Amino acid sequence: MIEVRNLSKHFGKVAAVDGVSFTAPNGQITGLLGPNGAGKTTTIRMIGSLVEIDGGSASVDGLDVAKDPENARRVSGILTDARGLYTRLTARENIRYYAELHGIETAKSEATIARFADWLDMKDIMDRRTEGFSQGERMKVAITRALVHEPSTVILDEPTNGLDVMTTRSLRELIKRLKAEGRTVMFSSHIMQEVAALCDEIIIIAKGKVCAQGATEALLAQSGRTNLEDAFVALAGIDDESLTTTSSTAEKAA
Repeated sequence: MIEVRNLSKHFGKVAAVDGVSFTAPNGQITGLLGPNGAGKTTTIRMIGSLVEIDGGSASVDGLDVAKDPENARRVSGILTDARGLYTRLTARENIRYYAELHGIETAKSEATIARFADWLDMKDIMDRRTEGFSQGERMKVAITRALVHEPSTVILDEPTNGLDVMTTRSLRELIKRLKAEGRTVMFSSHIMQEVAALCDEIIIIAKGKVCAQGATEALLAQSGRTNLEDAFVALAGIDDESLTTTSSTAEKAA
């Protein structure tokens, strides 16, 4: 479970995250939905103890990420927007290296790697050096690397951004599998259809604040709209021109 209470982060005079609070329960998929610059990535980075928290608190499985960051990282699998790989290593070697950093025995890590290779249809790239990999291939390796220690909590920052259709489908199926295993899954996106299709709970963030939270049906009822995109515009308090720009960016990325 992820618990966030009055989380805040300033960069100079800019409040990137301004008193954000929410809970992401076990066995559910929670989506952070918002336009570019809403504070989604900064929120994720603070939960992952990658960015210092200015105010409030965040915990993962009851572990305070500021007071006990090492143990909080052990139970978390975090995919940020920085997805670089060691290009001189093969896909398998990249993943195995992270397993060793987590102190996982080789036999156990190889079984996990084999399972993810099957789920993400990446068996044919496992023993190739990652130099020259496509964006989709890099993403598959990066997400397996992030999850090789079998974390109970999975946090993904715009995992399908810029991917082709088939890789996107593979990742969406993986997210469903992780939920079925009882893990806490949270991911950020600005793609309405993706959030509506996958998420049990949606948290709408705009200008560093939580504007609304609930299942799709609850957000539609709260906004008085008939589709999530219109509900998002109404609840986030943004205009149609801003959304058109965001949607165009998302369509090009998808």
